[in-house]
Amino acid sequence: MTAVPQSTGRELTSPPTDGISNLRFSNHSDNLLVSSWDKSVRLYDASANALRGEFMHGGAVLDCCFHDDSSGFTACADHTVRRLVFNHSREDILGRHDAPVRCIEYSYATGQVITGSWDKTLKCWDPRGASGQERSLIGTYTQPERVYSLSLVGNRLVVATAGRHVNVYDLRNMNQPEQRRESSLKYQTRCVRCYPNGTGYALSSVEGRVAMEFFDLSEAGQSKKYAFKCHRKSEAGRDIVYPVNSIAFHPIYGTFATGGCDGYVNVWDGNNKKRLYQYPKYPTSIAALSFSRDGRLLAVASSYTYEEGDKPHEPDAIFVRSVNEVEVKPKPKMLPNPAT
Repeated sequence: MTAVPQSTGRELTSPPTDGISNLRFSNHSDNLLVSSWDKSVRLYDASANALRGEFMHGGAVLDCCFHDDSSGFTACADHTVRRLVFNHSREDILGRHDAPVRCIEYSYATGQVITGSWDKTLKCWDPRGASGQERSLIGTYTQPERVYSLSLVGNRLVVATAGRHVNVYDLRNMNQPEQRRESSLKYQTRCVRCYPNGTGYALSSVEGRVAMEFFDLSEAGQSKKYAFKCHRKSEAGRDIVYPVNSIAFHPIYGTFATGGCDGYVNVWDGNNKKRLYQYPKYPTSIAALSFSRDGRLLAVASSYTYEEGDKPHEPDAIFVRSVNEVEVKPKPKMLPNPAT
């Protein structure tokens, strides 16, 4: 294991042996689900630092999500969408795409699994019909380009694709997008995450920027949107810019963390346009981030994302850090002193 200062958090034992594609905390416990390019999905008890289960797939696993504490879903490069039943070490294939499946989400509002693929489609599945693919597929929805990132809040689904397209859907009426948008950032989208309060989404790019967007299309609603630079540094008079791979919102305060290829995790107060905190540097790129359901823990995937090609790099690792309130709680705005 790499010798890293304790302030980065506790390193989990038995990490994946290749790049970490995503990690997610459960909505019910401190269980953590981790997908990897080593074809595995691992289930950890993050508080106990214990590996509870491991599932091997037929190809790299590009995303994962929980259904409940006893089962989850995975998106695989072998074109399959799978359900995992942890206690029984069982898995079944929910269905397939025509190309690698890049993203997966479970909607608690509708009970559906939503997948996005490099085959330029979105598919919705009913996991209760998993014994036959025909029964479990609810619908297929063509996208303008390859799907790179998905995010859900309530009945709203945001789909970010190649070509900087963003489609916003209402899950109750998937026939066509509620809104068709273009990213306000000039470069390729890396991650999209909806605000916990349901009013909009944050979107990050490969060029060290994050855009804060709002669903309300009125002039007043759109006047709130903005973008900011992050995960960059100046060296010998040159600006070095890093991809922003991950965004994770704090479930209590609505502030959010970003993780970049510079190895840093920053915490932001989007409403007040301020950076609240920067954690000490991690050994390599930040591939994924997730807050626990109560916001007390932050899981960090320190995992090289090949942005500089194949080169020697630090081992893939998962750190779980305890979050102090001062790191994530918005600071009250200071009012100017009235003239005395």
